[in-house]
Amino acid sequence: MFSYQLYSSRNFPPMAATFEMLAKAGYTAVEGYGALYADDAAVAATQAGLAATGLTMPTGHFSLAMLEGEVDKVLGIARALKMERLYCPHIMPQDRPTDAAGWRAFGERLQRVGAPYKAAGYGFGWHNHDFEFKALADGSIPQDRIFEGGPGLEWEMDVAWVIRGGADPLAWIEKYKDRITAAHVKDIAPAGECTDEDGWADVGHGTIDWPTIMAALRAIGVRHFVMEHDNPKDHERFAERSIASAKTF
Repeated sequence: MFSYQLYSSRNFPPMAATFEMLAKAGYTAVEGYGALYADDAAVAATQAGLAATGLTMPTGHFSLAMLEGEVDKVLGIARALKMERLYCPHIMPQDRPTDAAGWRAFGERLQRVGAPYKAAGYGFGWHNHDFEFKALADGSIPQDRIFEGGPGLEWEMDVAWVIRGGADPLAWIEKYKDRITAAHVKDIAPAGECTDEDGWADVGHGTIDWPTIMAALRAIGVRHFVMEHDNPKDHERFAERSIASAKTF
C-alpha cells in the first residue's frame, strides 16, 4: 500500500486540495501528523477530506506528550480516522538521553506509553530519525537500547534517516524484521544537489537503492510504504514522481 505522509504538504494549503491531488496521483492512503488533529475542527476537516476522496489513514504520528498525557483524546482521534497503527515520531534534542541506560529507560517509557493503545487494539511503535544511529560513548547504538527497553515496540523505519545516521538499512531490516510494520520511503539527493530542499530528493530520483530495500521490506511483510519529503519546493511534483517510481520497484 502506497501512503503519503501529509507533513510533506504542510506548506501547501489547503489540505483538502492535497487530498484531491493525492487521490488523483494514485495514492490510496495517507499518514496523519499532529496539525491534522490539533482540535475537533481539524479532525472533522481531516475526516471530510478522507471521505471525499476515498483515501484511508491507517497510520498516524502523535507526539510523545499527547500519547502520554491525552490517552482518551488520541484513542478518539484514532477511532474517528480509522487508524490501525500509531507511531511516536520524534523527541527534541534537549529531551534525548545521552547514554545507554538513558535510551534503555526511554524504551521502557515508550513501552508504558503504548500499553493503553495496544490494549485498545492498535499497533504502537517508534519512528526514527538519524540520531538513534549515532554511537554512544560505550559504542552502543540508541536504537538498539530503545528496543531493549521496549521489547513490544513496533518500528516504522525511516530508511533515509537510517542512512543519514551512517547505518546500513538492509542490516537493520534483517536485525529487526519482526518489529518493522511500516516504512518511510524518501530519497537522498546526490551530494551538493537539492540544497534548497534540504538535500532530499523525489523517490527514485536520488541515491537510495529503493528496489533492493523495498524488496527486503516486502519480504518481511511490510505493507505500509509511506512517501515523505521533509521540504519539497513542489509537493505535487514530489507526490506524482515518487509514486510513479515506487510502482516500478
